[in-house]
Amino acid sequence: MSDVRGVTNGIRVDPLTQYAGCGSETNQEEAGRHVTARTHRKERDPVEDTPLYIPSERETLLKFKHHLTDPLNRLSSWNNVSANSNCCHWLGVVCSNVTGHVVQLHLENISPDSDDYQIDDGEINPCLADLKHLNYLDLSRNRLLEEGKSIPAFLWTMTSLTHLDLSYTGFYGKIPSQIGNLSNLVYLDLSYAVIGTVPSQAGNLSNLIYLHLQSYEEPLFVENVDWLSRLSKLEYLDLGGTNLSKAFHLLHTLRALPSLTNLSLSGCTLPLPHHSQPSTLNSSSLLSLDMSEVYYPFFPKWIFGFTKLVSLDLSFSVIQGSISDGNLTSLIQLDFSINSIGGTLPISFGKLSSLKYLDLSKNHFIGNSFESLKSLWKLSYLDITDNHFQGVINEDDLANLTSLKSFHTTGNNFTLKVGPNWYPSFQLTSWDMRSWKLGPKFPSWIQSQKNLQYLDMSNTWISDYIPTWFSEALPHASYVNLSHNHINGKLMTTLRNPLSIRIVYLSRNHLCGKLPYLSKNVNWLDISSNSFSETMDDFLCQKQDKLMQLQFLNLASNKLSGSIPDCWINWKYLVAVNLQSNHFVGNLPPSIGYLSSLRSLNIRNNSLSGIFPTTLRKNNELVSLDLGENNLSGTIPSLIGESLLHLRILRLRSNSFSGHIPNKICNMTFLQDLDFAHNSLSGNIPSCFSHLNAMFEKNKSSHLCIYYGVSIDGAEDYAISVFLWTKGRDVEYKSILGLVTNIDLSNNNLSGTIPREITDLDGLIYLNLSHNQLSSKIPPSIGNMRLLESIDISRNQLSGEIPSTISNLSFLSRLDVSHNHLKGKIPTGTQIQSFEALDFAGNNLCGPPLPTNYDSNQKVSVTDNIGTEIDEHEVNWFFVSMAIGFVMGFWTVVAPLLIYRSWRYAYFSFLDEMLYKLKSY
Repeated sequence: MSDVRGVTNGIRVDPLTQYAGCGSETNQEEAGRHVTARTHRKERDPVEDTPLYIPSERETLLKFKHHLTDPLNRLSSWNNVSANSNCCHWLGVVCSNVTGHVVQLHLENISPDSDDYQIDDGEINPCLADLKHLNYLDLSRNRLLEEGKSIPAFLWTMTSLTHLDLSYTGFYGKIPSQIGNLSNLVYLDLSYAVIGTVPSQAGNLSNLIYLHLQSYEEPLFVENVDWLSRLSKLEYLDLGGTNLSKAFHLLHTLRALPSLTNLSLSGCTLPLPHHSQPSTLNSSSLLSLDMSEVYYPFFPKWIFGFTKLVSLDLSFSVIQGSISDGNLTSLIQLDFSINSIGGTLPISFGKLSSLKYLDLSKNHFIGNSFESLKSLWKLSYLDITDNHFQGVINEDDLANLTSLKSFHTTGNNFTLKVGPNWYPSFQLTSWDMRSWKLGPKFPSWIQSQKNLQYLDMSNTWISDYIPTWFSEALPHASYVNLSHNHINGKLMTTLRNPLSIRIVYLSRNHLCGKLPYLSKNVNWLDISSNSFSETMDDFLCQKQDKLMQLQFLNLASNKLSGSIPDCWINWKYLVAVNLQSNHFVGNLPPSIGYLSSLRSLNIRNNSLSGIFPTTLRKNNELVSLDLGENNLSGTIPSLIGESLLHLRILRLRSNSFSGHIPNKICNMTFLQDLDFAHNSLSGNIPSCFSHLNAMFEKNKSSHLCIYYGVSIDGAEDYAISVFLWTKGRDVEYKSILGLVTNIDLSNNNLSGTIPREITDLDGLIYLNLSHNQLSSKIPPSIGNMRLLESIDISRNQLSGEIPSTISNLSFLSRLDVSHNHLKGKIPTGTQIQSFEALDFAGNNLCGPPLPTNYDSNQKVSVTDNIGTEIDEHEVNWFFVSMAIGFVMGFWTVVAPLLIYRSWRYAYFSFLDEMLYKLKSY
């Protein structure tokens, strides 16, 4: 989720008054600007005061430019090649006011967040070394060479340089020993440009104040850090991503840097604690320490020696255990998020009187956090989300937090107990109180928070009306979440004001009456699972002088009725529409076709009738289409496979479609869920199903979710959600939908054979062809579909033996071949013998799991699973099978996690996200 909370309150501004902090790019750039201004201030006078230039240096610059590609024409001022053209007036060129020599080149990409490079696919001409007086060279964030080449050797001969920045330039080579020649360097940034080891000659750079060597995919390896101890003037050091696992004397070396104020070890592999490691480090200079993502086994107590620290980041480091009391009383910014730290908060937290930013989210802290935090009167940002804090919070606990602006506490067990006339002493811009016990009355103190932009009071036990003052009390609100309560009454005009509101969650309440009128500026509206009734006419067809800005509309599980109005032309920005589980009748109106940005349309479980809505041919950006469980009839048109080629989810189950499955379906190469079950389709299964490329293992998506393609800051649910009938149950898939592949053609009148080509789909997970009239043999190549977890081919006319290759399906957790004409012995396999005998009933089969002396003609009671309760552990089965795969492939999957840091980050992020989602439910 995009963190609208941080955006709205702007709290992540570095608290340091000097520069640098926590390793962020913004802070690194500020550190660079600070050093540059301090070391080169005299050289950066306006070029208008430069009357002189050196003609030979002008020619050098032209030769240098000749070898560059300048797609944005940024160096257009260099194109003036007239004899009197003063190169000192060219963009990025700074000359000495005294001598006219070129002393600085500022050619960095000024738009680092853009995909457009300032200098692209060029080459650094060695002629640059002819600029003997050049002391400042910045080529950062340009794609200067084909990635993988080393930094040109001539740069190490430019001994006049005091500032060199080659970060993010596409270079990818080792640091040569010649780096020691640049002994005048004050500022050096080679981040994301070097690999290998750091040579000992780097210690010759005794004038360095700023050193940035951050790496990523292939980290730098530093074993001997003696060179670092010789950089006594160093103030800023960033070794992010470096492998320091053999640098056993790192902490001793850090003590030898008396001027160091900013240290980033983010993402580093640090040596495990050992007996020779100092228990404390005394440093009066260090102000900022970033040890995020370092995977340290327990809290490093030696940090307490840095008594002047104002910024400390230990986030995402898998730290376990508890935190002992310390004396870091100068801290302004503290981040312990995403660890496994437990226990109660130390008493010393209450002594952090300068603290402004505190993030303890996603840990295992217990107790009442406010007992330690209530005295932090300067605190402006507090995030204790997803811990095990609990207790009653009263007025005194919050009274001294007068500076608080951003307050995030979801995922704990708090009860707010305040008087009826209480108003907070703070003015928040962002307040997340999800799962607090606030009700039953709607909290009146909300109307005092005039600056609120983000408000989450979901699942807070409120069973009251939304008061009339609510919309006017929050004039700046952009995000409001009151879902999962027992709020009742009507809305009508509540969402017309304030005009600033953009995201509204009111789902799972008891709201009723007509749909509310809507402000033009709302981007996201979720009022699903309520009791709204009547038609959509007033809501959808209200007169507007401007187009509605709504992108996401969820009206599912209400009591809406009538036909769907033909007024969609005013809603052209819609990306997702969910109208499922209402009482709509008729067919889709033509104006639906005007929704050119529509990517998800879900109208399942209504009473739509008529033929397949041909207006959908215009919605060619659709990714998910669910018209299941309606009364649609006629044939499935070929236009689906001609116009809707981006579809990944296509569900038409439980309608009255007839005729053949069109071969054009096979053009839908992105399709990963095809569900035509419970219709009256006839004819053969198309053999061209082998063209459904997304169902091949090599083409399967690696993304857990299927996203709408756009997102809104603050909106939580911009992943597509679909109910799939798998393993005999109707289950909602969302958090792993991107990994699911499914074909369900059950309960039709299909005939002919099971085409061999369907077994080419080796990435298919669920296959259901049951309740048809399929005949002949099961294809022997079914064993190639090695990711299959569920096969149901029951109640057909299949004959012959069950292929022995079916034993190859090691992920199989459901197999039903009952009520066919199969014969012979059931193949042996770990999974197969664990299935129920009913899964093989109604055939002429023998062998386990069928009992001895089994009579194939005996009456067997088989009950379909239709209508059974949804298995709340469905997703767990999916991951159990994945876990088996991980164990079997240990050295190809787990071992790289230990070696490649980027893989490790992604894996732990995945686990954390899944845990977060499970806890949210």
